[in-house]
Amino acid sequence: MFKKVLIANRGEIACRVMDTARAMGVRTVAVYSDADAGARHVQMADEAVHVGGAAPKESYLRGEVIIEAALRTGAQAVHPGYGFLSENPEFVDAVEAAGLVFIGPSAQAIRAMGLKDAAKALMVEAGVPVVPGYHGASQEGLAERASEIGYPVLIKAVAGGGGKGMRRVDAPEEFADALASAQGEAATAFGNEAVLIEKYVSTPRHIEVQVFGDGERAVHLFERDCSLQRRHQKVIEEAPAPGMTEDMRQAMGAAAVRAAEAIGYKGAGTVEFIVDASDGLQADRFYFMEMNTRLQVEHPVTEAITGVDLVAWQLRVASGEALPKAQEDLSIDGHSFEARLYAEDVPKGFLPATGTLTHLAFPEGARADTGVREGDEISPWYDPMIAKLIVHGPTRAIALARLEKALANTQVAGSVTNLSFLRALARHEGFGRGEVDTGLIDREVEALSKAPEPCTRCRAVAAVEALGMEDDPVQGFNLWAPLEHSVVLAFEEEPETLKVTISGPGRAQVVSDAATHEVTWTETEGDTQWAVDGTPVAAEVVRHGAGLSVFWGNNYHFTLPDPLDVTTGPGASAGHIVAPMPGLVKAVFVEVGAQVSAGDRLAVLEAMKMEHVLTAGRDGTVAEVMAVAGAQVDAGAALIVLEDEA
Repeated sequence: MFKKVLIANRGEIACRVMDTARAMGVRTVAVYSDADAGARHVQMADEAVHVGGAAPKESYLRGEVIIEAALRTGAQAVHPGYGFLSENPEFVDAVEAAGLVFIGPSAQAIRAMGLKDAAKALMVEAGVPVVPGYHGASQEGLAERASEIGYPVLIKAVAGGGGKGMRRVDAPEEFADALASAQGEAATAFGNEAVLIEKYVSTPRHIEVQVFGDGERAVHLFERDCSLQRRHQKVIEEAPAPGMTEDMRQAMGAAAVRAAEAIGYKGAGTVEFIVDASDGLQADRFYFMEMNTRLQVEHPVTEAITGVDLVAWQLRVASGEALPKAQEDLSIDGHSFEARLYAEDVPKGFLPATGTLTHLAFPEGARADTGVREGDEISPWYDPMIAKLIVHGPTRAIALARLEKALANTQVAGSVTNLSFLRALARHEGFGRGEVDTGLIDREVEALSKAPEPCTRCRAVAAVEALGMEDDPVQGFNLWAPLEHSVVLAFEEEPETLKVTISGPGRAQVVSDAATHEVTWTETEGDTQWAVDGTPVAAEVVRHGAGLSVFWGNNYHFTLPDPLDVTTGPGASAGHIVAPMPGLVKAVFVEVGAQVSAGDRLAVLEAMKMEHVLTAGRDGTVAEVMAVAGAQVDAGAALIVLEDEA
């Protein structure tokens, strides 16, 4: 076994690897950028080495600097995590040339699966079914190829993943624009604009199989269903797949093992399949999509149902041990879910967000894989994941109930999150019945994205806490005279005025247009116990900055607006196009004097590993262009202004 391993990654996956390494007695070396100097993974490691600037290309993608750090610290092996350099065959070659062990597959195996078109051709040879389509090298005549396949079709980048460079096309007249968009995004994300064309499966399910190999033989650790997606990014994963028959499980598992053994795969990998679920799950309706030659983000659900620590297996096999178990030794125990908690604004199209985590607490009874702590900042430079919440139960119904409970009791303040969206998904009736496909979120996104409204009792508690903040933020409530105070609270930017009368120590009456409530509170060892109308409530209130959060079955975040401030802020007008977050201006499509219509593309902003198209909010004439391609801008920065309407 290795004595010391360098983890060439950051955040949640770096912490995850360190947890297992520590349990196995293996020392760890972290690498970090300027933005991550105080990050959790840096604090967890036995040693840490600075590798460059905040941007990934200046730090986590500098393979030669990372290898030098491994040699200087005496590490014997490099664990790549996922993302960054994890599927870069040149990095693997360089690691091994330096006399180090790469904890993952060979460069040859990564190259074999790195381009989707070549991988599909290899899978056909191995007897693995693939989706009908065009996977050739030539990029000429793609529109004609699409017509031959039959619409709708899917354009997919041959390199990379995560939904980048992917576009669905429903009609021939849409193909040219979609192709240009997909190629441009693929070139930006992967440095390769080549695409392939596939038949679009109308009722698709995304089911993947976890495999593990030793370079010669492989086993599978059953399947995961990853059909709940938005923008081709997974949201909630589960294992095993609901509705899976034993015949289909055996067929998919055998196909995945053939795929792994065809390339001499070593380590943890995932074979992803698209399943045509229009007539339920059938053993002849699954098709190879791609193979991820690394550990997956959603690996914990497989660990939960098999009792296997996949990172421990990675370390053991990379150090020269044989596969820890044979196929007949592996079995499924119960059911597991994983939900990805992100800092993102769901109602605004899942817009990635930043902020300081002024409060962060995870519930008992759930596994929380995270790379952040309370007080940490969500950086604009990296993926805005806060944590993965993983639950397990003897049945799918029990595991799902545990997931909903875990989400209800997770507390986050300081940034907008997708927490209420995840909870809405967990409570979705169709999902509860196992009726899932990759289009579910898109079909019902409006209902799922609606933020739950705090009840009048919740607002009353918030108003009492807000009054304490205004009167005496250190000592709390010290106004016992029966005086009426006005408190203005804003939820989802909608202000409301409530009348609060302190009627005695730990007692107040709160009056709103909708209701009147008696609120009482007591302090015990720094904790506040609340009661409304004589009934104790399980509410926790946390103050932060110019607002407060009430955790009461959901996360309700209130701000205290200045009643004298009548401005609406930048971007309130449809004629002002502002940066919704810090990012890099990739392109500007208009000049001063240009006539634009509502919905026209004006600029593209790259932030948090995604491209965001900024469009005109109304018809008009461009008055100012303050954005320049290649410039880094802050959130709220004015980019383009239209002339005032007459």
